[in-house]
Amino acid sequence: MKAVTFKHKSLWLTDKSRPVVEQDQVLIKVVMAGICSTDVELFEGYYDFSGVPGHEFVGIVHESPGDPRLEGKRVVSEINCGCGNCRWCKLAKQRHCAARKVIGIKDWDGAFAEYVRVPLENVHLVDESISSAAAVFVEPLAAALQASQQVHLRAADRIAVLGDGKLGLLTAIALRHFNPDLILIGKHQDKLAVAADQGVKTYRRAIFGSPAEQREVLGFFDIVVEATGKAEGISDALELIRPEGTIVAKSTLHKPSPIHMARMVVNEIHLVGSRCGDFNLALAFLRNQLVNVLPLIEKVYDFTDFKAAFEHARLAGSRKILLRY
Repeated sequence: MKAVTFKHKSLWLTDKSRPVVEQDQVLIKVVMAGICSTDVELFEGYYDFSGVPGHEFVGIVHESPGDPRLEGKRVVSEINCGCGNCRWCKLAKQRHCAARKVIGIKDWDGAFAEYVRVPLENVHLVDESISSAAAVFVEPLAAALQASQQVHLRAADRIAVLGDGKLGLLTAIALRHFNPDLILIGKHQDKLAVAADQGVKTYRRAIFGSPAEQREVLGFFDIVVEATGKAEGISDALELIRPEGTIVAKSTLHKPSPIHMARMVVNEIHLVGSRCGDFNLALAFLRNQLVNVLPLIEKVYDFTDFKAAFEHARLAGSRKILLRY
């Protein structure tokens, strides 16, 4: 099968053997996949990654020894693969298993290949009403919605999402259902318009200048979701959060972020890390048409044209790039 390999800031398309699945695993023929900002970070050195990346995907079950009824079904897959025995795995929180492997990110080949092997317990059926292009967004949409499961989002709260990249847009259009006056702050008018078209209030950062100047215009917020993908994102959030407010950190970076600890301590700020989310919740949002993810797609490339697709995805300001297999 054809597969993409990342190593030492290089990538190439190569031939690999099709994965062999065990009784508790499923072999999926990938139909579509998305290139994520995390994939770009992996290329740049995050996790000291080497192997086949790709963790946002939808496909058809090709083999399922443990449940043959799944064969031929269209599915998505959660990305965390736990040991199955620790406290976190028994709580169904494999994302915190100390021995976990992560599909396309850590010690498990991902979906930038014609076939991908995943644990049977990670698989979720995709409703016929959800297109394959939309289904690619299940993993990042679940991550975007995770803040709603970690923090009590009230309609009366002042909430800001920082960053109009792919995750920032998803987070804003998803969380507005919990807080209709949520504000998305970004730099790109065309991308902010995607969120505005779905009822999100937006402010373009260029108008207000620095985060401190933004605070003079917008005031303080009770909750700030940092989804900038930038090392300085946490510092920007600190400028906007009120004393005893909550910052939800979404960016995963291979470079460290500076944090003004004195401000964190003196203002008694709550800092919440937020990573993977509930696939069933994301699938319900798509099935019930609570969000429209298709405007977030910038271009679809054939998988064999992966290098061009990846270079496009690395461009600043690009929206989601999809691969068609």
